[in-house]
Amino acid sequence: MAYVRWQRALASKRWQQEATMNGTATHRTVIVVGSGPTGLLLAGDLATTGVSVALVEKRPRKISNLSRAFGVHARTLEQLDARGLAGELLATGDTITGLRLFRRLSLDLSTLPSRFPFLLITPQYEVERLLERRAREAGVEFAYESEVVGLRQDDEGVDLDVRGANGAVVTRRAAYVVGADGHRSAVREAIGLDFPGVSVIKSLILADVRLAEKPEGVLTVNGRGDAFAMIASFGDGWYRVMGWNRRNEVSDDAPLDLDEVKEITRRALGTDYGMHDARWLSRFHSDERQAPHYRVGRVFLAGDAAHIHSPAGGQGMNTGLQDAANLSWKLAAAVQGRAPQGLLDSYEAERHPVGRAVLRSSGGLVRLARARNPLLRAARALVSAFADMAPPVRRKALGQISGIGYSYPAPRGAHRLTGTRVPDVALEGGRLYEALRGGRFVLITPGTYEGPSVREGWLSVKRWAGDRRTTVLVRPDGYVAWAAESADTARIEEAVARW
Repeated sequence: MAYVRWQRALASKRWQQEATMNGTATHRTVIVVGSGPTGLLLAGDLATTGVSVALVEKRPRKISNLSRAFGVHARTLEQLDARGLAGELLATGDTITGLRLFRRLSLDLSTLPSRFPFLLITPQYEVERLLERRAREAGVEFAYESEVVGLRQDDEGVDLDVRGANGAVVTRRAAYVVGADGHRSAVREAIGLDFPGVSVIKSLILADVRLAEKPEGVLTVNGRGDAFAMIASFGDGWYRVMGWNRRNEVSDDAPLDLDEVKEITRRALGTDYGMHDARWLSRFHSDERQAPHYRVGRVFLAGDAAHIHSPAGGQGMNTGLQDAANLSWKLAAAVQGRAPQGLLDSYEAERHPVGRAVLRSSGGLVRLARARNPLLRAARALVSAFADMAPPVRRKALGQISGIGYSYPAPRGAHRLTGTRVPDVALEGGRLYEALRGGRFVLITPGTYEGPSVREGWLSVKRWAGDRRTTVLVRPDGYVAWAAESADTARIEEAVARW
């Protein structure tokens, strides 16, 4: 323990020395606050493009094996594939191709138009482990046990007051700051943004346990009467249990024991599968909240700092990671002096509506699942029956839950593909998401192209593997920036300059 305390003190001393060098110096171009999945992806993306990044985290350095998220959806796997991480993550868990809602409505994930037509069941700590390794290898500076206690910004940068493990407060200056520090975000509070919303479920329970009897599938879900329970396998002998009991909605700090978890599970699933050896028990409430803005000057919010919602659909971590994928390349362009006017504003314009849609869809699922009123129960049955008979409704539900169905606004008169997600299309000599691993724009053409932007090194040019004639400019996050059925050098360079 003495050695650990000495190491922490030494790290804090180095942090303070660097921060106070030459007064209040700009030591890092971007400071990311929060080392959850969102912050780690964002920091790693920036560092791999050469941006100087520091990551500030209030907790000690430890990737906990006790985490709430456990599902990785198709769109998130596509983003991880664009970073060369999807294959390794897939080896840590199991996949499921079907989701059942309200007993009657089944969603077939195998029909998703994606390289990853399934839900990967793997704990959040496996995602964090890969993203932290990538960030460290890219040169991100980590500052653990460092709490944000103040923030001021001007036209040229942001001053961040950080209290270290030794209690000393130092000021770090950066060109930009990103708050990815969770639903109690110190960054959001420091810039004066409200976090309006409501509590959806007043009392949820979580537990990690071992089971004497193995459930049939990777994911077991059901609700019965006033109880709901879900069991997911982590693949290593541990299982995550989540549930609620409408008759026992208590505060988050009320005691929780394994007997209560067993009771809820038996009522909802008919058995507790012989639960034993709980390594973690937690009680929490589920809110629906969204910040009114994701950007204030040089400060941005992402992940749970920007939006939180019910766990229905398992979209929380996934939405945050996609926030990071949207913001990282735009910040890198701004830092490197190649961002056109309004590019940073497009982060909020594109991601705020997605956050709002996730709040509505996950909240709607919870309200229908908890329905007690006969009219609401009838509405739930009607929704299930209609969705089961209407393929467009099923496709939309699949697109929202998996994340692949979201598109971004396109300017008037733009090509119909503009703003849409690009699947992992085949290219000569490879595929798109391999080409995106450089963090650059990818121009897909039916022929060759050697314009100025290629020689500058941040545009990669690929040819279609087939006979498609459309020219498509793909953003680093895998969405269409511009497209045309035919294009010459001048039109392509104009499109590149616009982005």
